[in-house]
Amino acid sequence: MTRWTAAAFVKPAAAALLRLAAVPAACGLLLAGCGSSSSNDPMACAELAGMEIAARHIGLPTGGARVTSATVEPAGGTAPKTFGEYCKVLAEIAPVDPAAPKIMMQLNLPTEWNGKALMFGGGGYNGTIPNVAGNVPAGPADRPNPQGLGYATFASDSGHQAAADPLNPGVFALNAEALKNFSFEALKKTRDTAVHLIDKRYGERPKRSYFAGGSTGGREALAVTQKWPQDFHGAIVLYPAYAAASLDLQFGRITRALAQPGAYPNLAKRQALFDAAMAACDGADGVADGVISHQAACNASFDPATALLNGAPLRCAGGADTGDTCLSDAQIAAMKVIDTPIVFGYPVASGETGYPGFNTWGTDFGRPGTGVQQTVTYLGLNTVQPTYPMPNYTLAGGVPYHSGFWSQWAKYFVTRDANFDALTLDPQSPGAYQARISELTGLQDINRTDLSAFESRGGKILMAHGTSDQLVSTRATADYYRRIQATMGAARTQGFLRYYEIPGYGHAASTVFNAAWDSLTALENWVERGVAPPAQTVADTVGVPGRTRPLCEYPAWPRYSGTGDVNAAASFTCTAP
Repeated sequence: MTRWTAAAFVKPAAAALLRLAAVPAACGLLLAGCGSSSSNDPMACAELAGMEIAARHIGLPTGGARVTSATVEPAGGTAPKTFGEYCKVLAEIAPVDPAAPKIMMQLNLPTEWNGKALMFGGGGYNGTIPNVAGNVPAGPADRPNPQGLGYATFASDSGHQAAADPLNPGVFALNAEALKNFSFEALKKTRDTAVHLIDKRYGERPKRSYFAGGSTGGREALAVTQKWPQDFHGAIVLYPAYAAASLDLQFGRITRALAQPGAYPNLAKRQALFDAAMAACDGADGVADGVISHQAACNASFDPATALLNGAPLRCAGGADTGDTCLSDAQIAAMKVIDTPIVFGYPVASGETGYPGFNTWGTDFGRPGTGVQQTVTYLGLNTVQPTYPMPNYTLAGGVPYHSGFWSQWAKYFVTRDANFDALTLDPQSPGAYQARISELTGLQDINRTDLSAFESRGGKILMAHGTSDQLVSTRATADYYRRIQATMGAARTQGFLRYYEIPGYGHAASTVFNAAWDSLTALENWVERGVAPPAQTVADTVGVPGRTRPLCEYPAWPRYSGTGDVNAAASFTCTAP
């Protein structure tokens, strides 16, 4: 890596000319997405403090940007997660509408820079700056994080501050500019500001730029490849909530089902459902190892109404709620709503016609436990039945994440009424709110399937999703992947995109199989060296720490070979349906 000392700031004219000659014509555009030389002299970290960035340097309308602080931070971390000295830059991007919130962002600039940049996506309704010193989603546990590898890393809060009203994370959507920023515009504004500051600090723009995100951040990763294909060379896309408004409508359908009398299953009942599905489906991959790898087979064969648990019916006697070791008919009906798709009875601006169901059988929607299990429960059905007024949804307990998210969307995105009862809005027949919902899908559903502009400039995408995601449907991601193949052709898609499914992995966290995968190295090799991803391996850091599985390209899944260590990837073979 290049060490940006005072001596290194002297650039020989010949080297500058060589860099200039290597820049493609397309990179001559202002703030183009590829690396290019600059006439700037590198600046010390402290010199960035107070810097004003004119609005003309940002590709979408803003009021300009300003660096609020720039400080040199010492090296630190614990091996293997070490990092070197860096310049921590905080900045704010002013809105056009004076009533809109600013975009707050952070940029970490290593003293020993590798010449590359990585932007992190957010999560949920955003509102906070992601940890730009952190790992990529489901990243490896045995390597430094991107900043430790020498990347300039950056992210923003997407244009609103959750701390302003922490119990109402969706309230920002009352402002039109803030809503557009959250939907996708803040991504461009943040990226352009960051590249300008990288140029000022090092005297050149990044030679390679990547984006990494999961959930909302996965949607954001797809947004930059679709809307600004020249800005990034590669994207890591985990469990993407790409059709966000359509997913919100599915959340509404699920919430209304769970709110019915007697329909909400408590933690113990969810444990019983999980155990019954595991007993029925675990061995379908050739070995009972605590992970359902052949999820499609489980989806097709498991029925909680007829399933057994320890030899007894999972369904309570007569369908009544007779205890914590069984599910009533009302609870089974609610879980089957989660398993099935919502179909819109009206057209929407994004062109989506519905949203798939979830891989419900074998997914952990929340069970008794603490630590990581508490996070899984929070992102699942949590601890409280939906009702009105809608209780909070927090890590300490509350309504299902789906339900709290839906309530915020119904109140602040759709009706713009803080007192609105989200349980009264039928997502399949929204009446007077149909036009507004359609408009929101046009903003929030990031669903283009022609990615030829990104592909033609050499862009690559690594996309992955856990089969046990309780918050964003794995089936939706698989559907989107198939739609890209249908638009661009399977062979062409294979040339720039890989999609993997990870058995047992939930939404960002799992106590069954918590995924760790070195996606960044695979992406770098593909983009920078032209080496397509070879067979990949994913490791578990929580369920059985250290065990590995092959990371199979969809629609393949890992089947046990019949011999060998059940905790070793080498004992499994990726098997096509």
